[in-house]
Formats: sequence, C-alpha cells, structure tokens
Amino acid sequence: MAETRRARLDTPREQRRPLVPRPSYDSDTFGVFAEQFARFMGTAKFLIYMTLFVAAWVAWNLTMPDDLAFDAYPFIFLTLMLSLQASYAAPLILLAQNRQETRDKVVAESDRQANARAHADMEFLAREVASLRMAINDMATRDYLRSELRSLLAELDDRAIEREGERRSELERPVERASD
Repeated sequence: MAETRRARLDTPREQRRPLVPRPSYDSDTFGVFAEQFARFMGTAKFLIYMTLFVAAWVAWNLTMPDDLAFDAYPFIFLTLMLSLQASYAAPLILLAQNRQETRDKVVAESDRQANARAHADMEFLAREVASLRMAINDMATRDYLRSELRSLLAELDDRAIEREGERRSELERPVERASD
C-alpha cells in the first residue's frame, strides 16, 4: 500500500499540466538564428556599424544643446545599451558554438570511422601483398624460365641435328647400294 503512494522508479510519472503555459519554439530555427547572429557579430561590417553607432551617439550628445541631448557626458544610457547587447550576444554566441561543436563531433566521428575502414583496408592489402610475395618466391623467375627454355632449345637442336644426320645416312645408304 505504501508502494502505491510513492512513485516507483520503474513506472513513469504522470505528466502534470503546467499552471502557466510555456512558450514553444523550434530549437533548430532558434539555433540557426543564433548562428547567423554570431557570424554577423564576427564580421568587420558589424564592427564598423557598431563604431559608427557609438561615434554618432557620442557626437550627438556632446554637440547638441542640452534639451536635444538624451544622454549626458558619462553616457550611462550608452553603457546600459552596450551591456544589454553584450548580455544577449554572449548566450547566442555560446549557443552557436555549441551547435558547431556538435557538428564537429559528428564530422570527427565520421572521419574516425573512415580512418578505421581505411586502416582495415590497408591491413588487408598488406596481407595480400605479403601472400603474393610468398607465392612469387615459389614461382619460377624470368631468368630461370629463360635458362630452361634455352636448354630445351639446345636439346631440340641436338635432336634435330641427330635426326638430320640419321636422314642423311639413310639417304646415303641407298645410293651406296645402287652403286654396289
């Protein structure tokens, strides 16, 4: 009975409906936005725009009369704006870096698997080359074949000479018999 009141670890808990609905968003879309934002912040164009913005801000507040200047000399509002931008930029840049790190891990794993396959292929080819070398050592070499063919040719020449000699001797015998 006590077990039914307590949550068991082998059964999932019932999902509770939140009191306040949470806003939903697509994490991939948000991640793509973060990557684009981080890429833009890492460009010279962003630095030029930011420099022009700050220079215009300072120039406006230094040169305009007091009733048109909206930020006095210590530029506290400008500092607040830059701090706000940095507080939003840092997490977005970190999110973009995390996504890039995940992609890099996938690529590294793919490279590792390709390297493992290439290594296995190289080992297989090395074994094949070794077996071919061993088989070649058992085979007749070109020089050996040439010497064997030369000896066979010499033997055939000797036989041909012997046969020619036998034919001549047979041809000469009937001529000698006819003269007897």
